[in-house]
Amino acid sequence: MKLARDIQSLSTFKRDTSKLMRQMKKTKEPMVLTVNGRAALVVQDAESYQHLLEAKERMEAIEGIRRSLESMKKKRGMPADEFFASFLARNNIPEER
Repeated sequence: MKLARDIQSLSTFKRDTSKLMRQMKKTKEPMVLTVNGRAALVVQDAESYQHLLEAKERMEAIEGIRRSLESMKKKRGMPADEFFASFLARNNIPEER
């Protein structure tokens, strides 16, 4: 992020929307919009936002796996067949044969 380029006032963004949108699509960098000199909004192109969402999902999945592995190391888990047998019994679900 280049501060001089990627931080703009909301007034400037409203005035030069087309130009600033072309810039964001080209640079793939988000833009911080300010109101009264303070950061108020972050705007970015849809493709970059999609990549951000995908990265967030990957990080959440990795964190879930990390917690699961830690739990298994502490012997807090149970084998899948035991879990499902218990789950089916607790919920009065007949086992399929």
